[in-house]
Amino acid sequence: MTDTTLSPARPAAILRGLWRDQRVWLAVLAILAALLVVDAGQALDSLRFALGQLAHTAPYLLLSIALAAYAVATGADNLIARAFTGAPAVMILLAALAGGLSPFCSCGVIPLIAALLAMGVPLSAVMAFWLASPIMDPSMFALTTGVLGLEFAAAKTLAAIGLGLFGGWTVHLLGRAGNLTDPLRPGIGNGGCGGRKVRDPQPVVWRFWAVAERRVKFRREALSVTLFLAKWLSLAFVIESLMLAYIPAESVTGLLGGNGLAPIALGTLVGVPAYLNGYAALPLVGGLIGQGMSPGAGMAFLVAGGVTSLPAAIAVWALVRPPVFLLYLALSLSGAFTVGLLFQLWTLV
Repeated sequence: MTDTTLSPARPAAILRGLWRDQRVWLAVLAILAALLVVDAGQALDSLRFALGQLAHTAPYLLLSIALAAYAVATGADNLIARAFTGAPAVMILLAALAGGLSPFCSCGVIPLIAALLAMGVPLSAVMAFWLASPIMDPSMFALTTGVLGLEFAAAKTLAAIGLGLFGGWTVHLLGRAGNLTDPLRPGIGNGGCGGRKVRDPQPVVWRFWAVAERRVKFRREALSVTLFLAKWLSLAFVIESLMLAYIPAESVTGLLGGNGLAPIALGTLVGVPAYLNGYAALPLVGGLIGQGMSPGAGMAFLVAGGVTSLPAAIAVWALVRPPVFLLYLALSLSGAFTVGLLFQLWTLV
């Protein structure tokens, strides 16, 4: 007979899990509850704004969810293994392209990076994938189009690939000079499940609906992505409503507006600590651009925050040696600034 008695630690673990799962919704409710106390009218306005924005982006949300679930159900993410074979120039190019199309966030890509480096894949190709992957993927493209427009989504895709190529070739040239050997910290393993995608890539089943197990994967992933996007976008839209209500447009324009270098540099630096996640950041940047933030600063904010968000930076610090970590930060921030500057110049043409 199985003993179903809970150990003393079990309830605490359950409560921690529930807190992690629901803290975003609790934050939304806390904000609205506080508004009801101090400004009931704004509480209703914020709720209406968030619901309206969710309805407006619903078609893009559905497409984003479908793309993410399809990638998992078919096993399309196994295709990334093909990016890490061949000559260095080919590997860097394919890794940057794979990074711009793969469904990995800045933290989710870390186990795969550990596996690639532990298996001896050149750091140049790994860095190309590493920098490009958190910035864009098919579902992010659909949602970016819905929130910020097709031009912004296309430019962000090119930014992801360009940043990957820039980082990959920079590391390749430094490596030829004898630097950056043995990038992993001592004791780092092979990346667990992330490494299996590269060590033993499975065939892709494009017609996943013909396999019962893959249909279950599709439904499970679709539900997971729906809940994930719903909570983060709800929080982002509520925060956006407060920015529009309480932050004077002239303040945003003064700090982040205009065509100079300072707004882009500030957007790059602020993007690291202020970034929530790639999906939640979109409405916030949309709201700031609506108040006068320059498009270049918005692009720099999204790129810098996507690659070097604080949770991701902490994970990277634990993974690689300090010189590689500093290079990762330098490539991320300089690349984000350059991307923002180029996008700003493009909007002025």
